[in-house]
Amino acid sequence: MSRKIRTGWRVGLLLGLLLVCLVGYGVSRLFGPGHWWKRTFLHRAGGIIGLDLRIEGTPLPNNVLLIANHVSWLDILAIGGAAGARFVSKAEVANWPVVGMIARIGDTVLVERQSKRAVRGQADQLSAALSEGRPVVLFPEGTTGDGRALLPFRPALLATVTPPPSGIAVQPVAIDYGDATADVAWPDGESMGVNAARVVGRRGRIRATVRFLPPLPPIDDRKALAAAAQAAIAEALSGA
Repeated sequence: MSRKIRTGWRVGLLLGLLLVCLVGYGVSRLFGPGHWWKRTFLHRAGGIIGLDLRIEGTPLPNNVLLIANHVSWLDILAIGGAAGARFVSKAEVANWPVVGMIARIGDTVLVERQSKRAVRGQADQLSAALSEGRPVVLFPEGTTGDGRALLPFRPALLATVTPPPSGIAVQPVAIDYGDATADVAWPDGESMGVNAARVVGRRGRIRATVRFLPPLPPIDDRKALAAAAQAAIAEALSGA
């Protein structure tokens, strides 16, 4: 099958999945919050694109901030499908075609990352999201890279969990795409369209490992927490 045909086939399946899940989501909202839709969509979408997931460790089911490394937009499908979590993302995602709609329906926490004056508001948004009980995923690198090394973890939003509120845990998550890393990584300067076309049209399966690491002990300094999370994830990736 040619790349063009493979891409068209997968895009068609994704649009069909989105339509079915949107209808299911609308119906489920009559009876509850409909969180199942978001997890189902992310898991199935990953499968259509070619994502084969191996889960190691146990994700905490609620009242947890998941701190993960960020390689690709596929991270959202992988971790979201495995943990049924909400994500913290930059506000401009809301304006992206299709992705923005999915982000809004998925209760993504949208923050203005470029504004230093907005840090307090960002922390309040994250605190409110955590108080609802569902897992929340934060990518403290703030962006994606070439996947070969971790970028520095930014500590700003971690002020919300230093120390963590009563009942809230902090769990590092390491995601690794193995031999497919170079193909799926989203380096700085590459448009989403170019990256998505390469990933969706890629031949073969994308074998990804998501490792849910032991929760970190309470830490009352955000920079120390960022360093501890980065060290735990780096150690997990080094043994991949």
